[in-house]
Formats: sequence, structure tokens, C-alpha cells
Amino acid sequence: MRAPRRVFLLSPAHCGGERAQMLLAERARFDLAVRVRSPAGAPIGEVFAFLSGLYFRGKLAYAGTFARPSDVLVITPGAGLVPPETPVTGAALSAFAAIDVATDAVRFRAPLAASAARLADRLGPRGEVVLLGSIASGKYVDPLAAVFGPRLVFPEAFVGRGDMSRGGLLLRCARAREELTYVPVVGAVRRGTRPPRLAPLGQRAAASRRR
Repeated sequence: MRAPRRVFLLSPAHCGGERAQMLLAERARFDLAVRVRSPAGAPIGEVFAFLSGLYFRGKLAYAGTFARPSDVLVITPGAGLVPPETPVTGAALSAFAAIDVATDAVRFRAPLAASAARLADRLGPRGEVVLLGSIASGKYVDPLAAVFGPRLVFPEAFVGRGDMSRGGLLLRCARAREELTYVPVVGAVRRGTRPPRLAPLGQRAAASRRR
């Protein structure tokens, strides 16, 4: 029997911080800033990786390793679910920054719920959705679980980890091609004690060579 289709959803970067201001500053001349301010924009995956750093880079690398390109989508503030290659302009980034990514923000929830419903139709009853994002609060979980129910899963190893730890874990798993174990979000323990710190990537690679 063919395995169920699995789609990865990547939570958004914060679009209103200092790094966003760096991208939008007229005096900025580095490549990404120039492209974001141009009419063509730059891919949202690249932009969010710049804004979020290690965490979003880990999500991109992990999803790119274990999913087809068409099965990776980014959660946006106000535009629902979009592919990582979707162009983002300075105006779009400013619009994202104006939307509160919270469970009571209609401008965030409504487009996300609509995109999720369309995705659910395409996936069919056996398809699974992996959330690579915060599971401790309801800001992403609640609108997605309302659509996907028990088919919404997350990496069990996320419990107790902060953003940087999740990003480092995902990068390590992508490089080692070791996929994490997923559990349904509904009914799961979503908060827990902090796990031991991850060993630096260089130490992990050296340990693997010694085995």
C-alpha cells in the first residue's frame, strides 16, 4: 500500500523586528535587501531564513530533505499557506509585520484556515500534515487542528525545546538524513522539561566518524 502523502508546514518568522528593518532600509545594499525592495521581491523562504536565522534555516533544510518541494508550505501572517519560493516584496513584508500572529487575530486566522481547508481537500482522508513550529501555544495549532484533527502531527522531540534548539535539531537531522518521530498534536503533551543541550555540530560529526 502506498504511504500517505505528508506535507510540512513551516511557521513564520517575526516580520517586525530589527532584521526586517535592515531589509527594508533604503541604505541597505546587500543582495537580499536589494531584491526585497525591488518589484520582483525575493523568495519568502530566503527572507524568513534571514529574519529568523537558525530556526527557519533548520525548518527549510529538514522539510527539503524529507518532502517533495511541492509538499513544503510556509505559514504567513495574513496570506495563508504559500510555497517557500513565493516572492515577497518590501510592501508585503510590511503588511506581514502589521498582523498579530495570535489565536484572536482574525486577519491571521481566516487566511490560514482557508488555505488549510484547500490543502485538506487536496490531501484526502489519509494525508498527514507535519507542523514545524510552536506547539506550546494555540496560535498555529488551534486553526490547523480545527481542519486536520489527528492528522496534524509534530516532532515529539520539540517538546521542551526553544526555537534555537529546534532549529539546531532539525539541521542535524537533515544532515544525517534521520527523520524524527511524529505524534498527533491533539491530545499530546506539548510542554515539558527542557532536554539536554545539543552537542555542537562538529562534535556530532566527529562522534559519528568514530563509530
